[in-house]
Amino acid sequence: MPEPTILVIDDEADLANLLKISLQKEGFKNIHTAGTISEAWISFQKESPDIILLDVMLPDGEGYDLCRRIREISHVPILFMSAKTEEIDKILGLAIGGDDYITKPFSPKEVAYRVKAQLRRAGYHTQDTTSILDTQKDVLENGPFSMNADETEVHKDGILLELTAKEVGLMACFMHNPNRILSKETLFERVWGEDFYGSDNTVMVHIRRLREKVESDPSNPIFITTVKGLGYKFVIAK
Repeated sequence: MPEPTILVIDDEADLANLLKISLQKEGFKNIHTAGTISEAWISFQKESPDIILLDVMLPDGEGYDLCRRIREISHVPILFMSAKTEEIDKILGLAIGGDDYITKPFSPKEVAYRVKAQLRRAGYHTQDTTSILDTQKDVLENGPFSMNADETEVHKDGILLELTAKEVGLMACFMHNPNRILSKETLFERVWGEDFYGSDNTVMVHIRRLREKVESDPSNPIFITTVKGLGYKFVIAK
């Protein structure tokens, strides 16, 4: 499958460059930037991007207007970026055709994960290059678990686990963040590629099913543990 093309549209040059660098560290190569709606429209027509990061407030208009224009001819995933944090703004962005809404300030790493999630939903297989060391590995290993480079298979003690796509996504998050607490919000947004909006039960159900496949005793997990009030931790002995 060809390398996905990403279009970043933001009039803050420093932020756009930071996002570009962050995405490059995650293994993406075809990244283009634009600072205005007119520049973005030209770039959109020329580059035919596979995903768009779109700032809401631009010097020559609102990103919402550009989104409507793009939606007339394309279903490319669009992730809004905005300092507007009101729920009505998020609803508007999603209602006019946006696929995600990220509020500023944000972590470039989080944006990269959301980009990957949207690309996976669009049919792209992306490799999580959390560090330079990871890019040099064909297999990511943590304790008895291993995951192939394109993050489609997980083995435990050399035996392939029969996981769903969402369960593989959860394992990818855990295996790239061993012994770190990940909130339910973070897991949902990275794996489902959507804002959390109280999807507490969804995460809990999938974690329970995942434990049934990776734990010897799912009722007393030793790998995927619950940190009360904070989230979950993938525990791997150092």
